[in-house]
Amino acid sequence: MQADEFSGLVNQLPSKSLRNITPLLEKIAAHPDERTKTVLTEILNGDLYYKKNNKQVVSIRKHPDGDYQLTDVLTGDSLGVASKSSMKKIRTSNRIRSTIRGLIAQLDLTHKDAQVRLAAVKQILDDPDKQSIALLKTLASQEQDTDVAELMETAIGVNQLKRGNTDEQLAAAKQLRESLEPAVRNAMVNQLSLLDEIEKTELTAAEKKLKAELTSAIDKIKQKRSIYEFIENMFFGLSLGSVLLLAAIGLAITFGVMGVINMAHGEMIMLGAYTTYVIQLMFPQWIDYSLFIAIPAAFLVSGFVGVLIERGVIRFLKGRPLETLLATFGISLILQQLVRTIFSPLNRTVAAPEWMSGSWQINPIFSITFNRLYIIIFALTVFFALLAFMKRSSLGLHVRAVAQNREMARALSVRSDRVDAITFGLGSGIAGIAGVVLSQLTNVGPNLGQSYIIDSFLVVVFGGVGNLWGTLVAAMSLGSINKFLEPLTGSVLANIIVLVGLVLFIQKRPKGLFPQKGRSAD
Repeated sequence: MQADEFSGLVNQLPSKSLRNITPLLEKIAAHPDERTKTVLTEILNGDLYYKKNNKQVVSIRKHPDGDYQLTDVLTGDSLGVASKSSMKKIRTSNRIRSTIRGLIAQLDLTHKDAQVRLAAVKQILDDPDKQSIALLKTLASQEQDTDVAELMETAIGVNQLKRGNTDEQLAAAKQLRESLEPAVRNAMVNQLSLLDEIEKTELTAAEKKLKAELTSAIDKIKQKRSIYEFIENMFFGLSLGSVLLLAAIGLAITFGVMGVINMAHGEMIMLGAYTTYVIQLMFPQWIDYSLFIAIPAAFLVSGFVGVLIERGVIRFLKGRPLETLLATFGISLILQQLVRTIFSPLNRTVAAPEWMSGSWQINPIFSITFNRLYIIIFALTVFFALLAFMKRSSLGLHVRAVAQNREMARALSVRSDRVDAITFGLGSGIAGIAGVVLSQLTNVGPNLGQSYIIDSFLVVVFGGVGNLWGTLVAAMSLGSINKFLEPLTGSVLANIIVLVGLVLFIQKRPKGLFPQKGRSAD
């Protein structure tokens, strides 16, 4: 019954003139039908027409050839294409458009969903007008949601700061001195600029008091913003550090146990990223769960390739670091070309699951993106799981024994060749997991691993070869330092400064922050 009533109201639009259309629009806006906002928005945008022959109200989209693509505004059904001459526009004026904006604002501000109400207040906050502020004053005392009520009061305060008298502006400045909304700071800065212009002549006592309050409030807001900017840089630094941790931790193990400079480590990362891409191609209906499949799959694929490299090449070059470096560099080129042959040289995009999209809005200037938050948690989980494995398992004990004194471990019947293969496979598998993480931050391509191999070696050298805690501290430190330097120097210069700093650090502590212990550590 309500749907028929709403359709009747909409179908009256073609017969109304500019003088008497406003009461009809108010009736449409007051109707509880879910299509109300759509109809009002189409009128506001100038996209609501009616057919001349039967007065049917339609929404139009202009065709490239000049004709109109029609959609029934009540049912949403496509009505095909019609010529421009067969249609007539529902006319509006500036006064009517202003009325419609107010009606849409009222719809949003009284919506049952608090997030819709919050978004509506934010729109008003940027450019408050007399009609919207009057509506906010009416609704603010009735609002049940604390966040929405506070933002309503903020919008009223911003309007008071812009258009009130000196006493009202002073009260608004005191009220808003803790607010981090950009509109509040802009309004304060603009008002202070106006007072600076007046000061060239003479300020009244009230205006001097207002100027002092505005200056104090702006300084207070600036201090709060700097705190949250610091926290934001720290968060992004930790997220970058988490990626470096996953990329470097496998390298730290293989380098510490075997003394092998593995230039193909970046390609293990790349293989993990491509494994994620392939899994999404195989199971497109399971995008939200694809990462849970990709993580073990990437570990197995990269780990298996790592074992093949160790068994097929590296074990024959033990004790010959230069030949090992050249051999693994050649393997990296082979793997890159293999991927180009199979997947083409073009970058591939891996879709992010819905649960990793979006952000957690802490306040108007600081938000935490879910994907980076999950990456930090995941990287720390992998780190502590690996640490527990190395400390608690018999294989971990063997790995640590071989790393400290290979000959003594062999004398105690530890099969060092088997430990080498498993260690290399474990390090490569963790690199594959790093590739899964990177696929959520950047495009997947044949050169993906090359972007992180140098940083991985820097992390290992800075933290101390073979020391997991050193790798954690080094990764987080380098990631944070980079993010704090980038806004000041740019990304390229920041990398150069970090590199120079590391070179100077290694001059003083060539074994890194946490040097390896044992008789063969030298």
